[in-house]
Amino acid sequence: MALVELGIPRLVGGPRPEVPVVALPAGRPSTAALVDRFGRVATDLRVSLTDRCNLRCTYCMPAEGLPTLPRDAVMTRAEIVRLVGVATRDLGVRQVRFTGGEPLLRGDLVEIVRDCAALPHRPELSLTTNAVGLDSRARALRDAGLDRVNVSLDTLDPDTFATLARRPFLERTLAGIDAAAAVFDVVKVNAVLVRGVNLDHAADLLGWCLERGFELRFIEQMPLDADHAWDRTAMVTAAEVRALLGERFMLVPDDAPRDGAPAERFGVLDPATGRRLGRVGVIASVTEPFCGDCRRTRLTAEGAVRDCLFAHTETNLLGPLRGGASDDVLADLWRTAMWGKRAGHGMDDAGFTQPARTMSAIGG
Repeated sequence: MALVELGIPRLVGGPRPEVPVVALPAGRPSTAALVDRFGRVATDLRVSLTDRCNLRCTYCMPAEGLPTLPRDAVMTRAEIVRLVGVATRDLGVRQVRFTGGEPLLRGDLVEIVRDCAALPHRPELSLTTNAVGLDSRARALRDAGLDRVNVSLDTLDPDTFATLARRPFLERTLAGIDAAAAVFDVVKVNAVLVRGVNLDHAADLLGWCLERGFELRFIEQMPLDADHAWDRTAMVTAAEVRALLGERFMLVPDDAPRDGAPAERFGVLDPATGRRLGRVGVIASVTEPFCGDCRRTRLTAEGAVRDCLFAHTETNLLGPLRGGASDDVLADLWRTAMWGKRAGHGMDDAGFTQPARTMSAIGG
């Protein structure tokens, strides 16, 4: 198993690698699943389709953007489908979410979805997107087999959107959301609050989502920005979000089991009448971590397994795949990578260091 120290993504090319002989680590139970040393089993796969993005969100990318991978370093459609097939057939993965960068920038996205939906062990398929351009592709993606969509939307104010995303694309994002709502049964909205920018927009954004039947999830800002400017003391915490929403709505614990989901969900009630308006979620990755029940495994756009967003190593699958490795070898490489997963992301540890990769280069 080759563990690659993280840094600027490098070209997957050159001489064809030798197909590895994989010896599963001592102590690992003889199960096909993606189990780790702490008994967690990964059943949720996040697949990054590209590291490119058409926004430059302040908490993710610098204004000038980042170097992008060469075309031949990125997994092809066939390679993506093959690895998703290994994950679902041999490793027990049941949910697959396509991420980026911005996955809508893949011209073959519809075909990727269609091929994955046709796999014998069909997973639930979802997409995380900024929705720019989704208005022209939502129907095709639904017809191809996509089950649901998660859209990133931090504000409804055009000027604030342009400040955060560094692009004046709010109308295009809203058009994409409208198109998704017309064809998908489930549309979720993800928002990051930035102090001094959109903190006072939280309740309005929740009200807008409730009126349309969307489930909004507020996500604590994580140390995955390209500028390494993240400051825990300045971050908007989950407790603050709940208190802020509580000034306008009544939040009650949701009765549905969390079941390994990253979001803690709340029922939203009208405080005047007690009428239930919908749900809201809060993903408190920093202040209330849920590492003990993490069920996620990740593939970067260049086909490397990451066992955690905050990992400093990753395991290359694309090289062995292109070198002729069998599905069994790829599955064992994947199992071994996940066996080494740490107990937690370590943000509370004195020696915590931010990963070199940004969110756009990892895939959420």
